[in-house]
This record gives sequence, structure tokens and C-alpha cells, in this order.
Amino acid sequence: MIELDFTKSGGLIPAIAQDAADGIVLMMAYINREAWEETLATGRAVYFSRSRNRLWRKGEESGNYQEIKEILVDCDSDTVIFKVEQKGGAACHTGHRSCFFRKVESDSLCEIAPIVFNPSKVYKKQS
Repeated sequence: MIELDFTKSGGLIPAIAQDAADGIVLMMAYINREAWEETLATGRAVYFSRSRNRLWRKGEESGNYQEIKEILVDCDSDTVIFKVEQKGGAACHTGHRSCFFRKVESDSLCEIAPIVFNPSKVYKKQS
């Protein structure tokens, strides 16, 4: 097993998801040891959701999962880049392809990318 340094930052390390084909940064999340091991075992991106305090299998609600194509590890073994094939066309829960769909212009944020899907239709809360 490849050992990453989970001792920093309370057991979580940053994981950057990047489109393997065109290099666009899709999102940044965190992984813990369990998410790392499941990602390696399944070939699909698994993260740790800080807001839910549990593993987050990307696409478990939306179906927009990430197939791992390559993994890069930084020099300190405390950050990874997942080069992925984004299934479903969008990585962001807002419906955008990338979570980085806004840029700073003067003193405001300007959207620079279109919405790919309607999040209210994809993330219907079931009672």
C-alpha cells in the first residue's frame, strides 16, 4: 500500500480532481486513509465529506462519478491530484463542469462557465 502522510491536518489531506483529457481543475476536496484505500481499490474517486463527516463516493447522488486515470502525489506525500474522467459531464453540485466557475474581476465574482445540469432536478431530497 502506498503510504500518504495523514498525520497533518487532523487526518485529512487535499485531493485535487483534474480532467485527465484537458487538464481543467474540476474540484478540490479532502481524503482520509479510508477514502484513499477505497479509491485505490475501486478506481473511482472517494473523498471525505467534512460537512457530512463521512466518506463521500463522488456521484453517489448525482451519478456524476469520477473514474481515476492517474494519481499524482506531491513531494511531502500530503496532497494528491486525481486525474479523472468525469462521468456525467459535471463535477460541481451547482451544475457546472468545474467548481472553479467564477473569477475575480475588480471587487466581484463573475461566472465564466455555463451550467451543465439543473441541480434541483439531480439532487431531489427524498422523504
